[in-house]
Amino acid sequence: MSNVRPFPAAIDEDDGGYIDRPVPADLAAEQAVLSACMYDTANVERVSFLDRSDFYKGAHQLVWDVLQQQHRNGDPTGPIAIHNEITKLGQLRTVNGGDYLHTISQAPSVSAEYFAGIVQEKAVLRRKAELAVRLNVEVQRGTAPGHLDKLLQDHLEDEQQRARGGRTSTVDALLAEMLDTNALDDMPALEPLVGDLLHLDTLARVIGPSGHMKSFVTIDFAGHVGTGKPWHGNHVHQGTVVYLVAEGARGIRKRVRAWEQHHGLRMENVLFLPRPVQAMDPEWLTLIEACKRLGPVFIIVDTQARVSVGIEENSAKEMGLVIDRMEQLRAATGACVLVIHHTGHIGDHGRGSSSAKGALQSELHVSKKGDRASNTIVTIKTGKQKDDEQGADLDFGLRIVDIAGEAKPDGSPLTSVVLLPIDSSAFPPVPGTVEFVMAALDKANVPNTHGREKLRAECATRGIPARTDVLTKVAQIRKARTGQTHPNHLTQNLTQGTFQQPDPTPGSGNDKTPGQTRPNTPEVRLGQAASGPDPLNPTLRSGQVGGQPRPNTPICTLCDTPLDPDWASRGYDTHLLCQPTRDEP
Repeated sequence: MSNVRPFPAAIDEDDGGYIDRPVPADLAAEQAVLSACMYDTANVERVSFLDRSDFYKGAHQLVWDVLQQQHRNGDPTGPIAIHNEITKLGQLRTVNGGDYLHTISQAPSVSAEYFAGIVQEKAVLRRKAELAVRLNVEVQRGTAPGHLDKLLQDHLEDEQQRARGGRTSTVDALLAEMLDTNALDDMPALEPLVGDLLHLDTLARVIGPSGHMKSFVTIDFAGHVGTGKPWHGNHVHQGTVVYLVAEGARGIRKRVRAWEQHHGLRMENVLFLPRPVQAMDPEWLTLIEACKRLGPVFIIVDTQARVSVGIEENSAKEMGLVIDRMEQLRAATGACVLVIHHTGHIGDHGRGSSSAKGALQSELHVSKKGDRASNTIVTIKTGKQKDDEQGADLDFGLRIVDIAGEAKPDGSPLTSVVLLPIDSSAFPPVPGTVEFVMAALDKANVPNTHGREKLRAECATRGIPARTDVLTKVAQIRKARTGQTHPNHLTQNLTQGTFQQPDPTPGSGNDKTPGQTRPNTPEVRLGQAASGPDPLNPTLRSGQVGGQPRPNTPICTLCDTPLDPDWASRGYDTHLLCQPTRDEP
């Protein structure tokens, strides 16, 4: 894939070019060190120059920690004792229920210091590789040279202390991390990722009931961050996005294609992993390493439940372990890690233990109202901002998009939906799209009867960017609208989606239930015109008022019935439900 940035590989001077190499680690040597310590507690002291971070595998780090604690307490360090202590810590899953602990104990248990030297050598190489990746990421982010120099200096001092065998003790290291009031001034402020909603180097969560558009919202976030396009008027920090599609992977392609078609650009710099990676399995460490190489600014985990299978989500202890894994991913990458999670059957809180919320910098609640695309309103509510004031609710409508060049087996268009701000007039159409070309031609009073080639000439004369496929669609729409009572109404509301005549009077034989197409009544979609004047609909719907209209009451331009005054005061000239529908999101 052209938008994947490879991990900076070492230079092979003999070959004269770059080569790719695996992560420096020797798992067999790590096992040999641990096995030697299990069978001879004196070996723990002999290899005490090792640090837990010298072990690459997470299970090895855990066993090393327990061995150290047992040795300090004067307790046994044999395999059974280690197994019992790991069980007490609730970390048995990390060593695969004890099976992997048995594998470690079977490794050669001699020459502990020799194998420890190999482990230490590989750890030095890993730290250098990690420093290279971190420097590369900081350079891409435009970090000041002074900060880069400090990173290099800190690395050299740390390595020198290790080489002298006098690395700072754990107590001294902890004391060195404490900051006085002057040092607080050097702490970087939170850096926005998406407006005031999400920030870099934080853990965040999107919650909401099942089927309430959470994934559509996060795909919208991902597309804007990857391309650098402002998110509905809000600044974004452009960078690589990693999207872990642990749920609903088969639907991701058409959602992305719909987003691209609507915004008129490819969703570059967004990488999708179409399967779950379990947070408590060793593969999660592989995911962390992969993300460290890519240097993303945004990582999406969709959903929490699918990456924590077997975890009791009502247990604060077990969920704490999952959140810690998310924190490891954040700390290793400096990205915003956004987790998608469901709410319970009752209430607006994330399902399961409430302890997880305490670790979040931001929590967004997504909900929708409406039974079809045309009357659906998606609301994003800020449920938590740890260091900032909670912002106002954000409301979006949905626009149905026919995915170009694709169809269902019955020949009908393959569709998906995209988010559209309720006040879409604040965001003009994207240049080159059907909406943009339509608006530009209407403003220039170009006749509706022009065909594609005449429109091409008009666009060339006026400097309007338009591809051939766009001009074909525009010509169809403009010719179809000829003879309409409100010839410009379709253009004014193209960004609102598709249009449909209002429902007939109940009992007329043409009643329609949600999700059905009304028989014998043409549906007016993007690129089509109504077959005649809209009939008067006496049935009251959302945004309408009953009885005879009062003087100066605003009237819907589609069904000729009164509009709610407050709705009209916001600039709308149609009822929300008068807008058409086809497929549900």
